[in-house]
Amino acid sequence: MRAIRVASAALLGVCALALTSPAAHARAESTGFRVGVLPQTVAAGGQVTLRATGCHQDVFVSSGVFDDVTIRKGRTTATATVDRDAKPGALYEVTFHCGTFWQNAGLTIAGGRPVEPAPVPVRPSRGVHAGEGGSSAGFDLQETGLGIALIAGSVGTAYHLSRRHAEEDGD
Repeated sequence: MRAIRVASAALLGVCALALTSPAAHARAESTGFRVGVLPQTVAAGGQVTLRATGCHQDVFVSSGVFDDVTIRKGRTTATATVDRDAKPGALYEVTFHCGTFWQNAGLTIAGGRPVEPAPVPVRPSRGVHAGEGGSSAGFDLQETGLGIALIAGSVGTAYHLSRRHAEEDGD
């Protein structure tokens, strides 16, 4: 009988730790997926540097003004050559895909006046930060200490109750 109570108390402690783990992981990923194109204005036939940070897998980059490019996992940059027949003054959208996330950046072709792009439907640039709960402001030692105290208190209470009931049963 005592083994069941001890196993229940241990399971309760493990569940409490497991439920706090996703919040800690969400806080660690506070940098986010960021992208950029340098230079932002380039002549037709020129080269641009594509930059993506905060992605832990391959990043696929596409645009109507250059061939698709892949920024390999562990790297942050790649280069692309702009098509020679790109329209001077045009603004092209460059899309970066990191798994299910995507970000857009603009690339203007030098020469002539910039052409305003057609309105693009507004879409979120990233997925929902589920579980983060406003914790991206930084590390809060007081909240961490309170969480540890609550977990320790629940485990201690479960242990105390299991010991008290075991003594009453005569184990």
